[in-house]
Amino acid sequence: MSAPVVETEMAVIGPPDLDTLDLTGPIIPLKARSCGMTDAGRVRASNQDQFLIATLRKALHTEATSLPVAHVQDSGDECQILMVADGMGGHAAGEQASALAIDSVEAFALHTFKWFAQFTANDEDRVLHDFQNALGQANSRILAEAAEHPELKGMGTTLTLAYRLNDRLFVAHVGDSRCYLLRQRALYRLTTDHTLTEDMVRQGVLNPEDAAKHRWRHVITNAVGANTPEVTVEVHKLHLEPGDTLLLCSDGLTNMVSDQEITNLLTAVAEPAQSCKQLVSKANEKGGTDNITVIVAQFEKAG
Repeated sequence: MSAPVVETEMAVIGPPDLDTLDLTGPIIPLKARSCGMTDAGRVRASNQDQFLIATLRKALHTEATSLPVAHVQDSGDECQILMVADGMGGHAAGEQASALAIDSVEAFALHTFKWFAQFTANDEDRVLHDFQNALGQANSRILAEAAEHPELKGMGTTLTLAYRLNDRLFVAHVGDSRCYLLRQRALYRLTTDHTLTEDMVRQGVLNPEDAAKHRWRHVITNAVGANTPEVTVEVHKLHLEPGDTLLLCSDGLTNMVSDQEITNLLTAVAEPAQSCKQLVSKANEKGGTDNITVIVAQFEKAG
């Protein structure tokens, strides 16, 4: 089952070429240092978030999954997949929805992305189409599981995914988890929140300053599952540069920690593992009202 795909403007506009990709240009071999961490926070009894860090070689090699401690990866591999999912629908349902979504996309990547080594400029649309199908299949799998188990009815999840091929980055996104790029000490949000308040801001009926505290700020308008027959996938594509840092996170971070605080923490710490720990600690320090999940990946020139 395929899903509609939409290319949107970034929530924070960066350099003019940040959301463009010319695959005819020279490839810059990059290596990544990556870390993921998830924490239940200070209020929730369970953790419905999931994350994945994996590399594509001749098979999909999972480097880190949703354990409560950080997992670090140093990789010069060409292909890397990073995912964060934030489940909804109650304790068991939310946990199952996010796990199913991660597992579904992981399985899709294993069976579909065998062509990555022969990637050419003509494959850009194919990458986007494959992610469209991957999230569509995840949506179908969650709906099928909920249909078989009435106690899981309505379960759903956000899903924010980054796929790196050398210096090419593709982002696929549904919900209100986020993907950020830190470049030369400036933080750019690559994704938009699929929430009722964000829609109201885009329509000009709500001020951005009021959205953060609005009573409807947690109402998701686009999710994987959640009784939605079709999911709309937001996509972005861009070049990575040596020195870039990528952050994927659930709203348990961004509801507690401002973009400026995130920027300060990412620029002050050299290691992804330490960045993850400090981001999670800051969210808990400011209340920890939700599950907190972060992935930090730092890129440098290979060789």
